[in-house]
Amino acid sequence: MSSPMKLPAAVQQHLYPDADTGAQALADAVAGLLREALSARPQASLMLSGGKSPIPFFQKLSRLKLDWSRVVVGMVDDRWVAPDHADSNERLLREHLLKNEAAGARLVPLKNAHAEPEQGVAEAEAAVAAIPRPFDALVLGVGDDGHTASLFPCADETAAAMVSTQLVAATRPQTAPHARITLTFPAILTARAIFVAINGDSKRAVIERAVAVQPPLPIGEVLLNSTAPVHVYWSP
Repeated sequence: MSSPMKLPAAVQQHLYPDADTGAQALADAVAGLLREALSARPQASLMLSGGKSPIPFFQKLSRLKLDWSRVVVGMVDDRWVAPDHADSNERLLREHLLKNEAAGARLVPLKNAHAEPEQGVAEAEAAVAAIPRPFDALVLGVGDDGHTASLFPCADETAAAMVSTQLVAATRPQTAPHARITLTFPAILTARAIFVAINGDSKRAVIERAVAVQPPLPIGEVLLNSTAPVHVYWSP
């Protein structure tokens, strides 16, 4: 078993020997939180990130039994591309999560019909505002540059999105394709529980660096500043 990462003591680390075991453990943990939420409230909310890494987690979560008809699935961020585009996180969730047991969940997209994300911010803000809050569970990924959601260190808009009173912001990363729409940093921190899912030694190094540098990188800010439980799930 790998040694713990050098992270704030309040961050709960879950280390697994392989990616399949880690994905199943994350799915079980998220489903458990959703069941708890549904036992207390009419609806539960789940906010998810995209990319290729979480696909096994989505697939495993889709097979777990709970009252998915009362679960609202929102998006941490998305690229400003058509919903059927290969790089769309909305497409990813529809293909890999909203099936099997989870077919009845309601997905709230971030992308809308406006040509640019800056034009679509108000509509996206209203969509996220209608999701039950606080978000019951929120799952983040991590980029090699320490970005999370679409809060990129290289994006001019990130500084404002880290302190915004709004739920969403448009960003235009200089080192990644496509303009983006993303939850703001304060919106991420409103979640009842935050999960960070990473694989491989390089991502371990990224998040350790993210909390050590000054100023911290965006994922480091999450790990350092969340008052809600933060769980890091890692596998090779």
